[in-house]
Amino acid sequence: MTMETLDQDKSIANRFTWAIILTAVTFVAEVAGGLWANSLALLSDAAHVFLDLFALLLSLGAIKLAGLPATETRTYGWHRTEVFASFINGVTIFLIAVGIFYEAWGRLLKPEEVKSVPMFVIALIGLAMNLLAASVLHQHSHDDLNVHSALLHVIGDAAASAGVIVGGVVMYFTNWYIVDAIISIGIGCVVFFGAWRVVRESTHILLEGVPRGLKIAEIADSMRAVEGVKDIHHLNVWSICSHIVVLSAHLDVTTEFKQRQSTVIHGVEHMLLDSYGIAHTTLQVECIACISGPVIRRIRHHSHHHDHAHHHH
Repeated sequence: MTMETLDQDKSIANRFTWAIILTAVTFVAEVAGGLWANSLALLSDAAHVFLDLFALLLSLGAIKLAGLPATETRTYGWHRTEVFASFINGVTIFLIAVGIFYEAWGRLLKPEEVKSVPMFVIALIGLAMNLLAASVLHQHSHDDLNVHSALLHVIGDAAASAGVIVGGVVMYFTNWYIVDAIISIGIGCVVFFGAWRVVRESTHILLEGVPRGLKIAEIADSMRAVEGVKDIHHLNVWSICSHIVVLSAHLDVTTEFKQRQSTVIHGVEHMLLDSYGIAHTTLQVECIACISGPVIRRIRHHSHHHDHAHHHH
């Protein structure tokens, strides 16, 4: 790990710590206020905030874990933890959204009185805290999926708080308490779709999917275009966590580059880093003239039988 990434991680960790403190304050205020004002909208916003708090804590934990060295049993270190944490977080949010819908349905059928002034004040505090947290996180949101998802959570919270504020004002003037339930359902929907996205993204990484924005066919063509590469096969691209992409491939080298295979490998590695930002590569070289020679062919033939034998066990 270079000094630069360590510093960046430290700075991200500090920002997360601030965001966690601000979000925790919001959460406590909204739970207490929701119970006091009997407002489901505030409580569902608190649920939203709690999940973001959870996400932020997981993210901070992931950064701390990413700093741990790779071990002999975990050669990639602990980077995957971040993705796993996102997945658990997404599933949790899903369940809470269902709970919000259930409660709101009950209130639609039988609206309950809500104290609109405390509701308004507390939602206003929540909005202020969310905007502060968002501004703290914004700087790193482009280069880290974790910070990005945290920022989206916090912005979603701010929108939800704004909804609660509007509801408080409406109910203050009209005493039309069904508004509380309607807003809760709106916030529930935001929570629900947020959860779906987190689950989808983390599952894609856990299933070793090709990272977003990279196309295998394009990468293959770029690799074939490097001087000395005749063809490539066994190309795999996947990600360890949101910002570490890994690639492995077999290269067929043209006969005239047989003695200079390392220059071909360097060429391909540089191209992958410059064009696609892929730094972790495993490239295996095969020389076409050697493979088609009789000796190699015989050996390969035997080794295939070996493979079959192994599969039968």
